[in-house]
Amino acid sequence: MKPSPLPDPVALFRAQLFVGLMTMEAGAVIWMRTLGMGGLWAVPSSENARMVTEKQVAFAVAGQKALAAMAGGQPASAVMMAAARPLRRKTRANHKRLTRLGPRKM
Repeated sequence: MKPSPLPDPVALFRAQLFVGLMTMEAGAVIWMRTLGMGGLWAVPSSENARMVTEKQVAFAVAGQKALAAMAGGQPASAVMMAAARPLRRKTRANHKRLTRLGPRKM
């Protein structure tokens, strides 16, 4: 069956919602890591190195997944989801881990 030339608005909305949730988690992670650098959030000493190195791998995987989806003729929403899934996996895991650590006891 040939794919429809028109985009699926529900699939696009789901992809946008997924990316929106990822950006909110990423913002919270940045906030917690920044507080950690200031000594106000309990983060391990390896956190600064982790926040640099994890991005390289996550974006490489996201690019590979998006390219594979494009090469497979997937619609834009599927390409967007393929790229966003590896990134959100990291943001969700970081958010959960850093939230558990919590503010530093003064």
